[in-house]
Amino acid sequence: MKITVVGGGYVGLVSGACLADLGHDVTIIDTVSAKVDMINSKKPPIYEKGLLDILKRTVGKNLTASTKYENVSESDVSLICVGTPPKKDGSANLDYIKSAAASIGEELKKKSEKYHVVAVKSTVPPGTTEGIVKTTVLEYSGRNDEDVGFSMNPEFLREGLAVEDFMHPDRIVIGSSDKRAGDVIEQMYEKLNGDVLHTGITAAEMIKYTSNAFLATKISFSNEIGNICKSLSIDVYEVMKGVGMDHRISPYFLNAGAGFGGSCFPKDVSALVSLAEEKDQNPILLKSVLDVNKTQPLKMTEILKSRLCSLKNKKIAVLGLAFKDNTDDIRDSRSIPVIEALILEEADVFAFDPMASDNMKNIYPEINYCKTALEALKDAEGCLVMTEWPEFSKLNDEFNQMKSKIIIEGRHILTIDEKEGICW
Repeated sequence: MKITVVGGGYVGLVSGACLADLGHDVTIIDTVSAKVDMINSKKPPIYEKGLLDILKRTVGKNLTASTKYENVSESDVSLICVGTPPKKDGSANLDYIKSAAASIGEELKKKSEKYHVVAVKSTVPPGTTEGIVKTTVLEYSGRNDEDVGFSMNPEFLREGLAVEDFMHPDRIVIGSSDKRAGDVIEQMYEKLNGDVLHTGITAAEMIKYTSNAFLATKISFSNEIGNICKSLSIDVYEVMKGVGMDHRISPYFLNAGAGFGGSCFPKDVSALVSLAEEKDQNPILLKSVLDVNKTQPLKMTEILKSRLCSLKNKKIAVLGLAFKDNTDDIRDSRSIPVIEALILEEADVFAFDPMASDNMKNIYPEINYCKTALEALKDAEGCLVMTEWPEFSKLNDEFNQMKSKIIIEGRHILTIDEKEGICW
């Protein structure tokens, strides 16, 4: 199949590259020429395990990137993978969605006889595909919905494991208003073994939001329980191990800690809250999920301050800047509010992350960035561990270089004895 992917960001690049690796002829469209040049040079603009190898195999063969939409009219499917960043009120900004739909429509106008499916992979509020994408594409193309099909095909990719998740999905959700469009999208994935679920378009949109909201809820719930356990001197990890053995609950996303971040959970839960309020619903539980996540990381600086009395002019090591391991993504990283709090307390912050330091410099250029964990720890009077990088679990003698060995961890990864957990 010939596939056009609109958006060369995280979802678009991974999806486009993996579809090309499956044998499809793929063009990725992005407005940033520097990003397009990197892709065409077989250099991924983001870090994702396995992505570089795929680009080496496919670019110049059946994968290319462009700033123009000219390949849309020749393709069988257009996948919309543009961003839906949050507005100030928490609702999803759909400007990029509408712009992509208009550009696709303008290009489809040039060739009216070829059946084409427009599928949305971006996370969008229910009603967006039919209410914005479909109406915009048909308006700009001058065509009707008999020769242009529409689908919602949400992604379920974990950063750091996105290639693995795409190639070995646990489910492929295809929302469509007619069988023909849904069959085309299913054909696109015919080489994969994931279970396929066909739904209505709005149901598919809601599945994505609900999945992320539920996982975020499990995390905030675990953190609430962890805070209670800490006050009772109970190890929350022992508790959650027992809880997770219940097959109705499962052990996943029950790790208490500093909370969730990244490009999906905070944004999507906020958007779902906003959507509910638009419909005169009061999503109390979802609001609480966000409230717990907002205050949870600050408990680390509170504990640290209680141990040191004052943080002013004291060297504090922050290990981990990315929102999770195996990525350089700092979006809504729990280290951001922690660093902000340390700066307000006038601490001297020395940070280390294996991948994300350059990205964090764009937010906090004033703090010190170290090339190794040892450099950050040497003569530090306190240490906060924010990201579950596997290499942090191997640190041992490095902590002996601290001036005072006060170590607070937010990810339950350290193997040393002299540490304190945020909620255990």
